[in-house]
Amino acid sequence: MKETFMPLQTIQQLLDEGVDGRHVLVRSDFNVPLDDEGNITDAGRIDASIPTLKALLDGGAKVIVTAHLGRPKGEFKPEFSLKPVAEALSERLGQFVALASDVSGEDAHERANGLTEGEILLVENVRFDARETSKDDAEREAFAAELADLAADDGAFVSDGFGVVHRKQASVYDVAAKLPAYAGYLVEKEVETLGSVKDNPAHPYVVVLGGSKVSDKLGVIEALAQKADKLVIGGGMCYTFLAAQGHNVQKSLLQEDMVDTCGKLIETYGDKLVLPVDLAIAPEFDKNAEKKVVGLDDIDEGWMSLDIGPETAQNYAAAIKEAKTVFWNGPMGVFEFPNFADGTQAVAEAMIEATKNNDCFTVVGGGDSAASVRALGLDEEGFSHISTGGGASLELIEGKELPGVSVVSN
Repeated sequence: MKETFMPLQTIQQLLDEGVDGRHVLVRSDFNVPLDDEGNITDAGRIDASIPTLKALLDGGAKVIVTAHLGRPKGEFKPEFSLKPVAEALSERLGQFVALASDVSGEDAHERANGLTEGEILLVENVRFDARETSKDDAEREAFAAELADLAADDGAFVSDGFGVVHRKQASVYDVAAKLPAYAGYLVEKEVETLGSVKDNPAHPYVVVLGGSKVSDKLGVIEALAQKADKLVIGGGMCYTFLAAQGHNVQKSLLQEDMVDTCGKLIETYGDKLVLPVDLAIAPEFDKNAEKKVVGLDDIDEGWMSLDIGPETAQNYAAAIKEAKTVFWNGPMGVFEFPNFADGTQAVAEAMIEATKNNDCFTVVGGGDSAASVRALGLDEEGFSHISTGGGASLELIEGKELPGVSVVSN
């Protein structure tokens, strides 16, 4: 499939031009998980933003950062404020990160105008403004113009939020037409790394897919079935495949309208698809629920599967350990419940072993997969690459054009 967004205009080109005294507007991805008290539970995306921000600050730029958190749906909602992100950034950068009380209003402009060389401002959640995600081009462009105005006449834009580059949104896409636009270190690294897997994977090439819905992954399954040697299927989506094979999955997650589609996929790519042979089931969706391991036709009436079984995990691990390239997106079960994290842990540990012992190039495709690696306390250095973007990594691997990357390409 042809490359649609290379080469990139890179941050190094901007730094070589000089940023001392210039306003630089950066789109980062700070959509981090919070607990009930509003504390960040996984700061991976914040950590990934630091190299780009530090380089700009060290170069003397006046840095203004935009980002989103959650889905406030165009309204100011305190629980989606970027306040905890500003505090985390201050700690990691070793300097105060001011937070504007609005997105592109009076406070944001006043603070942006008051920045001196090497200072940084974070504006509030861009999704507090409904125009950010509007389907109306004119509305998005108007909001993008307001954001670009924060960067003054000599400004530049740096796209560094890989987790949102597959979205045609104001702070990601439209603003790049208003300012000289460049890819940050994170976006550059993601595009280069994932692009190599998309265009030239070493074989055997194994793709591991989890997640809840087949419909979300249908395009990537069909695209990667052409390239991969094996497609390993787990997570909630595997039960629709099992139903297509004729198994009664009881109360397990099921997309009934996708059963026929899964049947056709099995018929077409059956020699490549690797599906469960046993399951870990529970009577209810609860972290303290009783757990039983059963065969595919032995799920108790009214029970549900929350993870792949141990024999399945062993099969999946064996496929991974033989590979030279592995791309993984989506957990194998409800990893947030320790009792049902075994399948996900087995896949992750097999990838680490393959990286170390088989010179395998292993990629964790962002989202819940990356979160599970950290939640399970696994060594992040054991993987070749952990992406910061779930949907973005899938769409890039699938071969789709990413709007937020195209706009910073030559």
